[in-house]
Amino acid sequence: MPNLNKRKLTKKQLNEWKWGWFFVAPTLIGLIVLNIIPIFQTLYLSLFRSGDFGRGNIFVGFDNYVRLFNDTQVWHAVSNTLVYTAIVVPVSISISIVIAVLLNQKIFAKTTYRTIYFIPMIAAPAAVTMVWKWMYNNHFGLINYALKSVGLPTVDWLHDPNVALISIAIIGIWSIIGYNVVLMLAGLQEIPKDYYEASMIDGAGPIYQLFNVTIPLLSPTLFFISVTTIIQSMQVFDFIYMMIDVSNPAYERTVSLVYLFYNNSFRYGDRGYGSAIVMLLLVIIMIITVFQLKAQKKWVNYR
Repeated sequence: MPNLNKRKLTKKQLNEWKWGWFFVAPTLIGLIVLNIIPIFQTLYLSLFRSGDFGRGNIFVGFDNYVRLFNDTQVWHAVSNTLVYTAIVVPVSISISIVIAVLLNQKIFAKTTYRTIYFIPMIAAPAAVTMVWKWMYNNHFGLINYALKSVGLPTVDWLHDPNVALISIAIIGIWSIIGYNVVLMLAGLQEIPKDYYEASMIDGAGPIYQLFNVTIPLLSPTLFFISVTTIIQSMQVFDFIYMMIDVSNPAYERTVSLVYLFYNNSFRYGDRGYGSAIVMLLLVIIMIITVFQLKAQKKWVNYR
C-alpha cells in the first residue's frame, strides 16, 4: 500500500516558504491594487454612461461597445497606434543591438557612453517632448535649420498628416534605446566567449558572428524587450498629447487609443465610453502578447 500521508514540511522549509512570500508580497499587492483591480473597475465602468454634469452613472449595458465598433475615429486610433508600434519596435531594437554590441567591446570611455545612451530614460517625458517640439518647429527649429543649411526643403514635422506620426515615432525610438541597450548589454555579458572564439577559428567575421552567434544567444533578452516595448508603444500618449492638439490638421493621423481615451474621459466627460476604449486596447495588447508567447518557441533559444 502506498503511503498516503502527506510529507510534512520541515521547519527550515516552512521558514523559507514564509520568507519567500514575505519578499514577493509587495509586488503581488502592487500588482493587484494597481493593475488587476483597476481592470475590473474599468470593465464595470464601461457598461455605464456618465450622467449630466458628470454626476451619476446610467447603466447602458454594451451600448458603449456598439458605439465603439461604429466609431471611425476609434479605428483611426487603432491604426495609428499599430503603425506607431510597427515603426518604433523593430527600429529601436535594431539600433539597440548595434549600439549594445559596440559598447560591449573594449573601447575608451565605455561607461560614459552607456550613461549618455541611458539619459533619455530618466528624463521627464514632458521636458523631452518640449525639447523635441522646439527642434521640430517649422520656423526656427534646429532640424529645419540644418536642412536649410544643406539646401534641402524644410518639413512641417508636426502639422503635415503624412509626417507627424513619423516625427512622434522618432521621439519614441530615441527615448527607448537606452533602456534596451542596458538590457542587451546584460544579455551579451552572459554569452560565453567560447562561441566567439570557435567562430573566429572557423573564419567568421563580425557580421556573421552578429547574426549567427550573438542574436541567437541573445534571443531570450530580445524576446523580453520586444514584449515590453510593444506594450509600451501601444500605450503611447505623452508624446502625442504634448505635440498634437485636437485642432491640429494631423490629429486624425496621429491620435492614439490612449489619447482618445483621455479626450473622451476627461475633456468630454464620457468616462464610460473612455473605459470601453481602454478595454479595446487591453484586448489588442493581450492578443499580440499571446501571439508572441506562441511564436517565441520557434526563434527563442534558451541554451
